[in-house]
Amino acid sequence: MKKSVITLLIILALTAALLFAAFNGIGSIIPRTQDGIVLGLDLVGGSEITYEAQVTDKSGDLSEGMSSAIAMLRQRLDALGYTEANAYQAGDRQIVVEIPSISDPEDAVQKLGSTAVVTFEDADGKQWITGSDLDKAYYEYGPTDNSGVPNHHVVLTFNAEGQKKFLEGTRSVVQRSDGKNYLAICLDGEVVSSPTVDKKNNPDGINSDSAVITMGNDATAEDATYLANIISAGQMPFDLECVKLQGVGASLGERSLQTSLLAGLIGLLIVMLFMIVVYRVMGVISCIALTLYGALMAVLLSVFRINLSLPGIAGIILTVGMAVDANVVIYERIKEELRTGKTLLYAIDTGYKGALRAIVDSNITTIIAGVVLWIFGTGTIIGFAQTLLIGVILSMIIMLVVTRLLLHAAVGLKIRSPKAYCV
Repeated sequence: MKKSVITLLIILALTAALLFAAFNGIGSIIPRTQDGIVLGLDLVGGSEITYEAQVTDKSGDLSEGMSSAIAMLRQRLDALGYTEANAYQAGDRQIVVEIPSISDPEDAVQKLGSTAVVTFEDADGKQWITGSDLDKAYYEYGPTDNSGVPNHHVVLTFNAEGQKKFLEGTRSVVQRSDGKNYLAICLDGEVVSSPTVDKKNNPDGINSDSAVITMGNDATAEDATYLANIISAGQMPFDLECVKLQGVGASLGERSLQTSLLAGLIGLLIVMLFMIVVYRVMGVISCIALTLYGALMAVLLSVFRINLSLPGIAGIILTVGMAVDANVVIYERIKEELRTGKTLLYAIDTGYKGALRAIVDSNITTIIAGVVLWIFGTGTIIGFAQTLLIGVILSMIIMLVVTRLLLHAAVGLKIRSPKAYCV
């Protein structure tokens, strides 16, 4: 009995602590921790950026170019962490980007609108390598020279043609007699790195399939990662000029958000009441587990800074329903065992074992769907996938582990009458 009391007290204390953190922020428990649920554009508003395509005769098919530009903008938004942002075409030549809860819209304008044209140029401005000669780009942290001092940098890898051009370019600059033995790496016409080719060690140039862009001393891992991402995504088919930047209000508004949350709370209370009436002790245990699930879900959303919009809320509600459904399957199996005269502990263990496979199978299929949406989705689809995956995994753990511990604790507390379990 003592063990059962301790188990019950630990779970209740954990639930209370998580509820406190959910309402007051995780920083109230762990100091100096950045927290707070990030609301989407439809809930909190943000900034609206309008770009206009600067089309030339060399830009090619306009409609195809606009589709490519929108796809690249979405990749850059995801790389910057704006997973709940929207990007869509307006008219023939304009693209509108809506970003929720943005702190520095001017910086976003510059990063999103860059054409990401990469070139390797010598001191005379001759281009030896262009973006078409690159294979991929990725972020690394470590030393890039003989000093051994680690730094944030981007590694560029060449295709076969790029490797040949790199050898020719470095051979050309190493043979210069004016001391300008460097090959500058430029992004959108600006020099980001100017590595010098060592004539002593490389008299015939450098035969390598990669090069390194070193970042400044103030650069962060996020800066280098973003640079690698936009280079890998490719260059824009044309220049994008920001023609309008303005703030936008929430499409739902604070009052609508409060109304939605109230409706969700009422629905949850009705579900809890139903579980208590139908399953009695097991229903009370489900209510404790659902409360723990809700508090832990709020804390995880806060800690991981996940953008929460209407699709994200839908993902949470869906996982709540799946959690309750899992409990119903388990409890019905337990009641079937009790009706055959089995002992309570045997019925609980058998009920969980009998329902485990069906619950795990259904959740795994949902997890697979969520992973696919997360990998291939954009914008609000990613937000839905994130809350769905977190919710499914969390609910499966709580409903299969926590509820079982609580049921064993109830047995240990001498609550063993079949009527208490609605049999």
